[in-house]
Amino acid sequence: MLDSLYQLVSIQTLAWLIVAFPLAGAAVNALIAVGTAKREMGAYRGVVSFFGVFLPLLAFAASAAIFVTMTNFEGVDPSFITGSLLQWAVTPGLVVDIGLKIDQLSIVMALMVTGVGTLIHLYSVGYMGHDEGYARYFAELNLFLFFMLVLVLADNLILMFVGWEGVGLCSYLLIGFWFEDKAKARAGTKAFVVNRIGDGFFLAGLFLVYAVMASANAPVGSGYFNFEMMSRYNAYFVPAATLISLLLFGGAIGKSAQIPLYVWLPDAMAGPTPVSALIHAATMVTAGVYMVVRLNFIFALSPFALSVVATVGAATALFAATMGLTQTDIKKILAYSTISQLGYMFMAAGVGAFSAAIGHLVTHAFFKALLFLCAGSVIHAMSGEQDIRNMGSLRLRMPVTCWTFVIAALAIAGVAPASGFFSKDAILWQTFERGQYGLWAVGFIAAGLTAFYIFRAVGMVFFGESNIPPEKWKRVHESPTSMIIPLIILAFLSLLGGVIEVPKILGGSDRLGAWLSRLIAYETAHAPDPSMAAREIIVMVITLLWSIHFVVLGWVIYAQRREWPDAVAKKISIIFRLVANKYYVDEIYDRLIVRPLNWVSTKVLWQTLDDTFIDGLAVHGTARAVGVWANIVSMAETGVLQQYLLYFLIGAVVIVGYLAL
Repeated sequence: MLDSLYQLVSIQTLAWLIVAFPLAGAAVNALIAVGTAKREMGAYRGVVSFFGVFLPLLAFAASAAIFVTMTNFEGVDPSFITGSLLQWAVTPGLVVDIGLKIDQLSIVMALMVTGVGTLIHLYSVGYMGHDEGYARYFAELNLFLFFMLVLVLADNLILMFVGWEGVGLCSYLLIGFWFEDKAKARAGTKAFVVNRIGDGFFLAGLFLVYAVMASANAPVGSGYFNFEMMSRYNAYFVPAATLISLLLFGGAIGKSAQIPLYVWLPDAMAGPTPVSALIHAATMVTAGVYMVVRLNFIFALSPFALSVVATVGAATALFAATMGLTQTDIKKILAYSTISQLGYMFMAAGVGAFSAAIGHLVTHAFFKALLFLCAGSVIHAMSGEQDIRNMGSLRLRMPVTCWTFVIAALAIAGVAPASGFFSKDAILWQTFERGQYGLWAVGFIAAGLTAFYIFRAVGMVFFGESNIPPEKWKRVHESPTSMIIPLIILAFLSLLGGVIEVPKILGGSDRLGAWLSRLIAYETAHAPDPSMAAREIIVMVITLLWSIHFVVLGWVIYAQRREWPDAVAKKISIIFRLVANKYYVDEIYDRLIVRPLNWVSTKVLWQTLDDTFIDGLAVHGTARAVGVWANIVSMAETGVLQQYLLYFLIGAVVIVGYLAL
């Protein structure tokens, strides 16, 4: 079958088609959105759905075909570069090509992005079917997929940054999709602004990379920012590795919502639920983790930078997990869980376990997409209700949604044999095995909290007594087929997707780690100690029992004893209010940063500098000065001939007198 395919197109062309298909879908649906802006578009919904879902599916098929081809390579490195589609910038000191790099890491990311992305697009057909902005929604969703694919497939840092900024733009458009609602529009703006802070650090890192490559006398024509070229000259990065790594990680902190720039992600729940699933599972927030792993050859040069990455990741994992304990909005519970799980990925990258970070990124895409889509199914059935205190017993009306949510919850809780067990255990074990016991303890505690808060949601939404009014209860029903099919597929992946990471100690071969090993020199240089096998089993069992304990505790308390948490909250009211109000971080930012910036912008830049000096003196002042001079001159224009003769005489006398002197 592949032979027939390659008779029609080359593998390089197939790589370009991965990014071209979603872009084509965005273009077609954008044209439909513009063409139907002032009239009913009901007749075009089928066309929008077809292009919106089928073209991402073709992108997944192209990714799968390349992956299968690469797995059949024997004795050679299964990677290639498409070559330059065009030269974007050509100067004496800089050449930037637009080309794609297909290797073990990028193809895994492409499969994840297109696969999970296609399922979310299919789900959107049912979820957004009655929205007036249906075509605009799919145009923006396809564009989101396109930019994320550019990010992960780019063969150089500049093109990666284009994708990086593109997903930031699309997140702004999709979070604020219902822009008529000012709160939703503000949420989109907040995401955009906070990400620009991180992007400033990323740009500074780019400039330093250029400086290093220029000082190394690297050939300009090959591109200073090409990953292959940067890796070849990585020895020259040693003096600046710490600063470059920290600056680039600053960009990752913004994009992947880590402390202190995580505040945009909970507010991003203002967008449609499928958008939340796409942002959290398959696109934007995973970009920071991917960037750190892609540039592992720079980060590995600075143990200090790696320790910062690991520390920030561990702190974020624990900090966000505590906030998930008290949230009552089902989507915000999942938002804080995303922040926490991304922290695990950065912790893994920081201790040098880069393949474990990617493994958790992949399994997280499965179960986090499933959690969000199940939440969307519940919200859809509950006519927009998102407060879990107003739910309960929904398993009776929505059995498919219930049990797929439970599977995803088991995965994120790290309960075997769900996929999250293998990926989270790989992170915790490699952290422990490398002697980072403090980080392991933080991750261990966060794992228990994660199991507790996710099964708190399970108990309150699907079990226990119903808090739904009888008239609304009668209208609750299971979601349509277009929404159910993605749930079932993602449930299968969430349950069995961990097969790619089964460790050797359990009879597996850690296929993903072996697949990525050629790309990650730092990790390859770390040889696991065979004598640690027994200890690995002990740590694995302790972690599993720890998670199961909190799974049972969370489910029992919130499905059967809901009065207990209220009693505990009253006894520790100060701590409860602190956590429930998210440690007042947003309020602190508002007082220390937002309000002062607003004051400076309004009072100093606008009313003083702009109104008084620029408009008042420079613009209007110039006009007034001309007007005053015109009035003075016009006073001499009397129309009396004798006065004009007198002025002439005075002028003549002055000139003759000046010349005489």
